Amino acid sequence: MDESNATCGKRLDSITTRCGASSSFGVADACFGMHVGSHEGRCHGRCSHVGSTVCVDWSGRRAAFHTSRHHHRIHLHRSNMAASAMTSTFVGTNVHAKARVSHAKAGRRAALTTRCGAYDEELVATANKIASKGRGILAMDESNATCGKRLDSIGVENTEENRRTYRELLVSTPGLGEYISGAILFEETLYQSASDGKKFVDVLNEQGIIPGIKVDKGLVPMAGSNGESWCQGLDGLAQRCAEYYKAGARFAKWRSVVSIPNGPSTIAVRDCAYGLARYAAICQENGLVPIVEPEILLDGEHDIDRTMEVFMDTWAQTFHYLADNKVMFEGILLKPSMVTPGADWKGQKPAPEVIAEYTLKALRRRVPPAVPGIMFLSGGQSELEATLNLNAMNQSPNPWHVSFSYARALQNSVLKTWQGNPANVDAAQKSLLARAKANSDAQLGQYTMDGEAASAAEGMYEKGYTY
Repeated sequence: MDESNATCGKRLDSITTRCGASSSFGVADACFGMHVGSHEGRCHGRCSHVGSTVCVDWSGRRAAFHTSRHHHRIHLHRSNMAASAMTSTFVGTNVHAKARVSHAKAGRRAALTTRCGAYDEELVATANKIASKGRGILAMDESNATCGKRLDSIGVENTEENRRTYRELLVSTPGLGEYISGAILFEETLYQSASDGKKFVDVLNEQGIIPGIKVDKGLVPMAGSNGESWCQGLDGLAQRCAEYYKAGARFAKWRSVVSIPNGPSTIAVRDCAYGLARYAAICQENGLVPIVEPEILLDGEHDIDRTMEVFMDTWAQTFHYLADNKVMFEGILLKPSMVTPGADWKGQKPAPEVIAEYTLKALRRRVPPAVPGIMFLSGGQSELEATLNLNAMNQSPNPWHVSFSYARALQNSVLKTWQGNPANVDAAQKSLLARAKANSDAQLGQYTMDGEAASAAEGMYEKGYTY
């Protein structure tokens, strides 16, 4: 039963049934296994989309959907030339099933069109493993230039070996997999190895941490705008994703941004949303779970209500284009910014409970519950702020796994402890483990400030921050 989709399609065509490239499922390309007996034989289609099974009775009597959460049946009456259509809500998305049966003198014919991607089952499994209880993502995908700035802050030269040494410190931290489920790597890091020759990908996998990869090519100025940016990198993305998959990556990240002080203009928000959707579709076709990240920058003097307005507009357009591009929501993760006032807001700073209320309200209005996980970025918040805000969002059940994908909010204390000194590696790893545990506790809604150092409250906001 190992025919390719094209060959399987020819087999199905021979019996007037189509294995199509489009479907109301909104998941990726179809691959059917077929078992046909006599004229009463049936074709069973196994769609890996959350365990759905499509059955068509070739006698023309019925079609049925069996899912892990629902059991629906469509009855096709001989007296009707067209079957009744069924629509149901399936894991937060609309599933439309349509079947047509026509009767001719020479016999009966049934036609069913659906689509499932080659990686769908793996994508869903990967997304759910990353979005697992008490765990989040370590974002260590800084470009070489940005990593150089981090090293420079502690007086360490920006060389490939120093970058490799620092990254080894991170990925080899004992026990990290208890709190971290995924690590986003820069391309250089994906192919690097530890000092003992073991590839970083293997070091991570041994801890139960899924390797991910930054795939965008950075932000560039948007022509005709008021200093806004757009994210480049779609050219050649499919080929790069295929190579990253071979190298061991199983999810990807693409960071696009929206600036409130500089607009945001209609074209900038649309470009952000559409670019993310195209990236997500390409990633899924090549086996990588896409992290969808339209970051609303902290820059500005605006209040929290203005941030929420832009947040909801951006996410509305993002999901519109994700759906248009047939991205499977069960196989993505989101990396939003939290809904906060601008960094230069002159009013009173809102409490974590207020930030949680605004953020969760905006997410519930825009994000389908089919999405497995919301992995927040820290966006220049202090280590303590990022943890407190996450903890506040997990005080009651959410439709999704609400967790973290932090870079600076996990690494700031680590760098300061390490200082480029081999003798400090053990202490630096303990610092990383402490921050990872704090955010793990926050994901569970159980964080307390006990034992927090004063340095954890130090702000890390940088105006116009770039990776």
